[in-house]
Amino acid sequence: MLTVDGVIGMQYPYSIILAFSLLFACKSDRTADMEPLTETPPVVSCSDRSLTADRDRRSARKIAGAAAHYYDHVLSSSGFNGGMLVSFKGCIIYEKYRGREHLTGGPLMDSTSALHLASVSKTFTGMAIVKLSDEGKLNLDDAVTRYLPEFPLTEVTVRHLLNHRSGLPNYVHFMESIGWDRRVFVRNVDILNTIRDHRRKLDIGRPDRRFNYSNTNYALLALIVERVSGMSFPAFMREVFFQPLGMKDTYVYTSVHQATAVPSFNVYGRMEPMMFLDQVYGDKNIYSTPRDLLKWDQALYDGKLFSAKSLEQAYSGYSFERRGTRNYGLGWRLIDHGGGRKIIYHNGWWHGNNTVFSRFPLDSATVIVLGNRYNRRIYDVKRIYTEFPGYGYAMEDPE
Repeated sequence: MLTVDGVIGMQYPYSIILAFSLLFACKSDRTADMEPLTETPPVVSCSDRSLTADRDRRSARKIAGAAAHYYDHVLSSSGFNGGMLVSFKGCIIYEKYRGREHLTGGPLMDSTSALHLASVSKTFTGMAIVKLSDEGKLNLDDAVTRYLPEFPLTEVTVRHLLNHRSGLPNYVHFMESIGWDRRVFVRNVDILNTIRDHRRKLDIGRPDRRFNYSNTNYALLALIVERVSGMSFPAFMREVFFQPLGMKDTYVYTSVHQATAVPSFNVYGRMEPMMFLDQVYGDKNIYSTPRDLLKWDQALYDGKLFSAKSLEQAYSGYSFERRGTRNYGLGWRLIDHGGGRKIIYHNGWWHGNNTVFSRFPLDSATVIVLGNRYNRRIYDVKRIYTEFPGYGYAMEDPE
């Protein structure tokens, strides 16, 4: 398999890079082992105010060093194909791409290579609902039936869908078990109609009894976005989030993208074929890049998209049946060490795509790893989290 490594800001010893990039601006320089590439500068620059404190420069140096060690000694030796980006105080301090979009041919992986985010897509769907709530167009504690009259469970609220406490089973499993023809693509509305028509056959729990991670919740939330906004889910995401934030390489997958979307590959390098669940969105099917995800991350800080109250709700845990630091908010997994020390994140896995999107609000820091060849070592990026000031980690969730 032909693979190509690309590097941004890490061609030279990191101490030299810091002397220039961290004091002035994040420089961008990308090289490839096989072919030279021209790369645009990072979209988020290091301002003079970002890393002026000695402690911040030391932290940035440690984090970047840990990221490089993880990439060189874990990812590179495991057949990684994709991109990795680490930011600190809003500044890109490590960024690297490896391989080709089609493994053995096609374009080199770079900052414009949009990969399937898998369950990281839920962060967008959850915040789309929060946005509509912020605008007074829905109430999180309304019954789902207010927006989806076909839905047969009157006690389930929008918030229950968001925090995975609805009691609904996972459509990824039940659509086939109720006899769905695998030759026909499932659509979001088909999941809703199946719950309506086959509720007695499904193992549906009582709402708000326990946390039960289910993709069904987010497929239904995408339908609520459509019903409330009067727009298709892909159009809503594009017009409300992607275009205003300059996320030019991000989109919701639909059938029109079938010929152009970057495919995924299994661990043996064989392309994953389309299958009957691949047209459902909301729980998955957003494609993006590390740089666009950094724009999404930064937009969640400036107060322009969401109110402080809504963000507090989104980043609060709702499940306390088990003691511990881990929880789930409104579209976000959480590790809460107390005292404001939260890691706000989501991982993903769909077909050959493995994804990590972790945020460290105390440091306005982000870790992003996206791959399109199945590789569980991507989740081992948690090893570098101990380098972030004030944080520990206990991340074991595959997605």
